[in-house]
Amino acid sequence: MGYKTLAACVADLEKQKQLLRITRQLDPYLEIGAVQRRVYAAGGPALLFTRAKGCRFPLLGNLFGTLERTRFIFRDTLAHIELLVRLKIDPRELLRHPGSLVKAPLAALNLLPKSVRSGPIMMHRASLEDLPQILSWPRDGGPFITLPQVYSESTAHPGFRNANLGMYRVQLAGNEYHENVEVGLHYQLHRGIGVHHSQALERGKPFRVNIFVGGAPAMTVAAVMPLPEGMPELSFAGLLAGHRIPMVTRQGRLPLPAEADFCITGTVDPKQTLPEGPFGDHLGYYSLVHDFPVLTVEEVFHRPGAIWPFTTVGRPPQEDTSFGAFIHQLTGDLIPTVIPGLKAVHAVDAAGVHPLLLAVGSERYTPYEERRFPRELLTIGNALLGQGQLSLAKYLFIVAHEDAPELDLHDIPAFFRHLLERVEWRRDLHFQTRTTMDTLDYSGDGLNRGSKVVVAACGPARWDLPTALPTDLHLPDGFTAPRLCLPGIVAITGPPCTEYRPGEDRELERFCRNVPGGNPVATFPLIVIVDDSDFTAQSLNNFLWVTFTRSNPAADLYGIGAATVAKHWGCSGPLVIDARSKPHHAPELEDDPATERRVDELGAPGGPLHGII
Repeated sequence: MGYKTLAACVADLEKQKQLLRITRQLDPYLEIGAVQRRVYAAGGPALLFTRAKGCRFPLLGNLFGTLERTRFIFRDTLAHIELLVRLKIDPRELLRHPGSLVKAPLAALNLLPKSVRSGPIMMHRASLEDLPQILSWPRDGGPFITLPQVYSESTAHPGFRNANLGMYRVQLAGNEYHENVEVGLHYQLHRGIGVHHSQALERGKPFRVNIFVGGAPAMTVAAVMPLPEGMPELSFAGLLAGHRIPMVTRQGRLPLPAEADFCITGTVDPKQTLPEGPFGDHLGYYSLVHDFPVLTVEEVFHRPGAIWPFTTVGRPPQEDTSFGAFIHQLTGDLIPTVIPGLKAVHAVDAAGVHPLLLAVGSERYTPYEERRFPRELLTIGNALLGQGQLSLAKYLFIVAHEDAPELDLHDIPAFFRHLLERVEWRRDLHFQTRTTMDTLDYSGDGLNRGSKVVVAACGPARWDLPTALPTDLHLPDGFTAPRLCLPGIVAITGPPCTEYRPGEDRELERFCRNVPGGNPVATFPLIVIVDDSDFTAQSLNNFLWVTFTRSNPAADLYGIGAATVAKHWGCSGPLVIDARSKPHHAPELEDDPATERRVDELGAPGGPLHGII
């Protein structure tokens, strides 16, 4: 059976030597977050901080820090979930392995939460100031709950079947919040709680929200699962936990998990917002201060021996990378069953997940034609951009399965090489110029506003990709230091962007005018203009991060030999992406040097992290 409590999980991991207990006093202000990031980067164990400065609760970090540990935590139930996924994909599994289906109905019983009258969560009360006040980055606007499970129900149709459990960040203090009374509730586009908020607005009444922290590890994973509408996250938590989730029901209040470690209950006035942030976020920048809903807190509960789980988010990879990999293993094979012709899809973590989506699909619409054009690929691409959180993709690159059946979508250099060999920039660029964008992405023209581009390429190779820089490479004045990122991709340092003119940047236009077809740089199908080409080309992750987090397709794509024909924009020469930092972009996350020196000391001989970092 799966773990019913977080304490049981901690005890087992410690027994298995997958958890390190840190008894030295460390500071929740910057220091503990920095330790967690360093240990994650080293592939280290889960961390239990037993003496956090000014805090009476132990803190648990890096719980899901490796995919292997995450799979170990759920080892008792993974086979059941994988079986149910296979049944969804291929009903012939019934005929192939009928004996393996015996356990499937038993697993399905755990879909229903179990109503109880009381539980450990009800045994102690606290105030907001008693909770751990973890601040991970120097410019954060205050302490945040970074692994919250935010629970709400439909006000029109209450009950768990119309509930949402999501991981939306919660600011505990700072800004204009009334101390010990209000917390900030930041949720983004395409989140289920938004539906409940809209219903409350229509009724003109507040709606109730509970914030759970800790409890069965399955609850944390369920809160980040991209489940289809109509499947409650509590049901998935039961499947993953291997037992029905016990929920304490109270008249006139939302239920709360009997085995949670902490629970904050309250109401949200649907008309009230307050400034929230800044916050160091998973794109590697600070999300800035914006108005978001406010939870007016009524009660704060905690169980005996409560443990406070936390994580640190920042430029990927971070601990949430393991979340993404685990979720992909569980559900990745289901996506092609939803969209006909889709073979595989990959949200690229190093690019911040939402900015870059890679896909492989079929191209079968016109097999009788001698020349193949992207047709079915465009149908699949449009369908992908209509699927839940996949709709937040900013760049979608999709290629035909028939051109390379063995292409591995997770081999990113191979994918780019395959696409760039076949792309025809006059034909294969398809824009949505004014649409929604990830709330955390500041490359657009406003909060939640930006553009998308689908690049669909198929057919025979058209480009012979350079694998080295030509010796006679000449660049327009102000553009320097060309560096090879991947075959066919060159990064060039451009003049700093001091005045942003979307789609009409004078320097980029000058660059494109002054690179004639005979220039060796024009043999590269993709040119990226950046602030620091050495940094960009230093690693694949740097190239992905810089290129796709610092550009807004409709505003920042230029081209050599660009033209618009019947409202379709393309270029006969290389595509040029302006991936320089712009004046409106959010600041990049940077470690605090003094804090990093203290963490270095923890890794020195005699320190608790010696041999780990």
